[in-house]
Amino acid sequence: MSCCQPNGSSKEKIKAIEIISESQKHNLESTLGTSCCSPHVGREKEDNLSKDSFSERNFYKTDDSSIQKMVLIDKGQFLMGSEDKDINIGDHEDPVRMVEVEAFYVDPTPVTNQEFQRFIEETGYVTEAKQYGWSFVFHLLFNGKNSQVKGTPAQTPWWLAVEGADWAHPEGPDSSIQDRLDHPVVHVSWNDANAYCEWAGKRLLTEKEWEYAARGGLVQKKYPWGNELMPDGQHMCNIWQGQFPYTNSEEDGFLGTSPVKAFPPNDYGIYSVSGNVWEWGAEYFDPSIKDQKDAPRVTRGGSYLCHDSYCNRYRVSARTSNTPDSSSGNTGFRCGKSVIA
Repeated sequence: MSCCQPNGSSKEKIKAIEIISESQKHNLESTLGTSCCSPHVGREKEDNLSKDSFSERNFYKTDDSSIQKMVLIDKGQFLMGSEDKDINIGDHEDPVRMVEVEAFYVDPTPVTNQEFQRFIEETGYVTEAKQYGWSFVFHLLFNGKNSQVKGTPAQTPWWLAVEGADWAHPEGPDSSIQDRLDHPVVHVSWNDANAYCEWAGKRLLTEKEWEYAARGGLVQKKYPWGNELMPDGQHMCNIWQGQFPYTNSEEDGFLGTSPVKAFPPNDYGIYSVSGNVWEWGAEYFDPSIKDQKDAPRVTRGGSYLCHDSYCNRYRVSARTSNTPDSSSGNTGFRCGKSVIA
């Protein structure tokens, strides 16, 4: 089992290792497949918040103006997946296969904090992290009080379950997004992402759409820009440098998230498809699953925590998953839209 691949076949729950005092212990339960890159955990929502606690009168689909800043990807076909030696066994990146894709629109960047803030302000929507009362924060980014930490998953102690962490407070109640409005929104679940898409008149991308757009017209390259991670010594994406999970040299300029346009786009004009944040996709991770509400959904793209020694899933063919109510400080989403003839 890899650090980034949840063990979807296991239903057994285990108790998390507690990192706070005996008097402050909570019964945090973590699945056996908890991931370094996208942890998932069984948690219960606070009684005083409802998933439907937003203003329905403002929860609307926009008109065709929603496509104004989107990139049109023409209908075509491409070689999807990878059979390279560094693929992750069990992720089902292979085999390489020719797939056809209908024309679609895609946002050039992941949804930003500023965009998500507008959604919250106009609808009153309450994210699942807010309803649960906590979300996962990477340990090097947390600078709050020990009393705010509920616990940590047993297999991945670098993830802290922080009370008050949500999209507007990425590292806990004492943090803010005001100096990073152009960063991707995080601490959003698959369910939250779909709520935003409905409001915006858009949808999540299918896997083949995501990979088709991410490749930018290149054929069977590892990255959106080619096969070299750092062409001419240039950092092309926001990933980990150093010894994971203890030291990050920040040679690319970032410890956590980065602005969505911090690095060059691919040849289709698509930004931030390698590293920065994982992006929720529309589909189940296991395509054989049908109509199982809580089954893991696919995520693509990798995040600022990915490193070749531990998690090389910033390659365009790489994939992993998480349960639809999970949230963390390195998972966001990108929107797409169908082309209607």
